[in-house]
Amino acid sequence: MRLILCLLSLAALTLSAATASAVESGNISVRGILVAASREPGDTDRRLARYEQTLRKILRFESFQQLGAGRGSAEIPGEGRLSLGQGHSLEFTTEASPGNNIRVRVQWRGGNRNLMRTGLVLRPGVPAVLGGPSRNDDEVFAVILIAE
Repeated sequence: MRLILCLLSLAALTLSAATASAVESGNISVRGILVAASREPGDTDRRLARYEQTLRKILRFESFQQLGAGRGSAEIPGEGRLSLGQGHSLEFTTEASPGNNIRVRVQWRGGNRNLMRTGLVLRPGVPAVLGGPSRNDDEVFAVILIAE
């Protein structure tokens, strides 16, 4: 009986260690979508329909238009880049992280200007939103990031 309990305990520890292990290597694909968020009421771009609720919750704007999109990949740990269109690009560095999460340091560039540097944790399939600089008086740029 004691032997069975010891074996079950060992199996449970092994299983929990395996599920809590860090993502230390492999590849990540990151999709980015460049968005114009507007204070003016209007229709949201149909291509953003699946992200509209998240955009409204985070940015608190009225309508959203997709301006561009791109995809990049990197090893973990490693570096990648993606072009979003309209002169916007993201450079990102990946780091090992617990579970299926991936720590990412992002540098958002618009033309020759650095628009933002930040770090975040991406979960595969879950969109993350970066609120960016003003586009004009009633709009701001934003980027949706999705790890795949």
